[in-house]
Amino acid sequence: MPAFPDPAESPASPAEPPEGSVPLAAPAGAAQTPPRRSVLRYGAAGLGAAAVGALPAAPALAHGRNRPSLTHGLQFGDPRRDGAVVWTRADRPARMVVEVSNRPDFKHARTLHGPWLTPAHDGTGRLRIHGLEPGRQAYVRVRAESGRASSEVLEGSFRTPGGDDPIRFVWAGDVAGQGWGVNPEIGGGMPIFTAMADREPDFFLHSGDACYADGPLQERVELPDGRVWRNLVTEAKSKVAETLDEFRGQYAYNLQADALRGFAARVPQIVQWDDHEVTNNWYPGEVLEDDRYRVRRVDVLARRAHRAFHEWQPIVRREAVDGRIFRKIGYGPDLDVFVIDMRHYRDANSEGTDRFENVLGWRQAAWLMRELAQSRATWKVVASDMPIGLVVPDGDVIEGVANGADGRPRGRESELAWVLHGLHRRGVRDVVWLTADVHYTAAHHYSPERAAAPEFTPFWEFVSGPLHAGAFGPNELDPTFGPEAAFVHAPPRANISPLEGFQHFGEVEIDPASKDLTVTLRDGQGDALWAKTLTPERRG
Repeated sequence: MPAFPDPAESPASPAEPPEGSVPLAAPAGAAQTPPRRSVLRYGAAGLGAAAVGALPAAPALAHGRNRPSLTHGLQFGDPRRDGAVVWTRADRPARMVVEVSNRPDFKHARTLHGPWLTPAHDGTGRLRIHGLEPGRQAYVRVRAESGRASSEVLEGSFRTPGGDDPIRFVWAGDVAGQGWGVNPEIGGGMPIFTAMADREPDFFLHSGDACYADGPLQERVELPDGRVWRNLVTEAKSKVAETLDEFRGQYAYNLQADALRGFAARVPQIVQWDDHEVTNNWYPGEVLEDDRYRVRRVDVLARRAHRAFHEWQPIVRREAVDGRIFRKIGYGPDLDVFVIDMRHYRDANSEGTDRFENVLGWRQAAWLMRELAQSRATWKVVASDMPIGLVVPDGDVIEGVANGADGRPRGRESELAWVLHGLHRRGVRDVVWLTADVHYTAAHHYSPERAAAPEFTPFWEFVSGPLHAGAFGPNELDPTFGPEAAFVHAPPRANISPLEGFQHFGEVEIDPASKDLTVTLRDGQGDALWAKTLTPERRG
């Protein structure tokens, strides 16, 4: 594993400088000396060269040991109508350099100088590109420079949402879980990412469990039908993650999959997290009773995991409301996306049948209600890391929102009822919830006519996944918010491998003329299983 000399190891996140961006429309030469705000963060040891679409290296006067290498390809993230974040990682201290053009031959390309990629943040860095036109293809080259030496050049491209074309995006969650990791014997190690890329989405909404930090892998797993599943296994994936470098290694591991690296260089990602980025079913203040762990305090693990998440994902930390996860991303008059976090602010898992309990926390719940009410977009998509109405147990207590009990909202349901009722009182319409977590795909319609909860506006929740993990389900629907399952596709037994099917992703397309929103639930090959077209309510 190529690593920096004396890579930094820290049990907690130090103070980090805010991240900057460079506009594509900046005057020539303006980006040669980026502001101090452009200095970014770094992460752990890499897994080998992953040059997706590598071009011939830029001319360099120094080679060999003094030449930096980009170890894990490039990624795009948090796209806007005028650009996106570009991410990469170098194996030694070097300056990130980005070329951007609206032409595939890079004629008239603009060169942007990004952050230094240093051991303090494991060689990772990102730069937000803006100033692009909506609905246009952008072509990007990335390299790293150290003195007079330059790395190979990586190439990618993405389309900015908007313009006259429909907005199309895909979503799902759960990668490399339940013992099913990168399999070199099947399409690119994680073939569903190729199927999603073939849909040519504007972006990918990753609904959480972007890695399984609590899921060590074995090289060989025998399947019930006699076939053998083979995993690539790295040092980081040989045990549960506890150190900062081990958490970094979870994301580095996933990028060994050719299919994922190719996808990341074509499709910008909006990434949130759930539980397995830290450990199964975690909540703040928890102390683990798990002999696999030497570090038992979840708050310590979560700090390290959170730092690794922000180092290895193509997002800019300062763009989140509190520097963590939840944020709003607007796509013009047709769509606003609200990314929420049901982990950082929740109360302890309990039976959830008595007192009011938090799953969003007061600040985030109030933010969500306020921002949804202020949104002028036709469609308002809430990217939730857990479903609302499915019972998700944690042993004898409740992991999810729904508690499985009849009657009025209690426990975490109380907080969601407050949000839904508040949105109804404010006249907020055309809200769609997208989620993953339960490892099957389904469509749920919620209606106050069937509910015990206070008055709220009917809405749809669509579930998809897993992307590349064990398939499970279906879960029990809780009656509190009056859900009704319009479609379910789940496996006949628990923990079915990706070789046996039941991997899923969902797709959303918004027609710019009619404003209709169509949701299509797809299998791992991209074939449609079920679809629903929603028509926005007309305002007087």
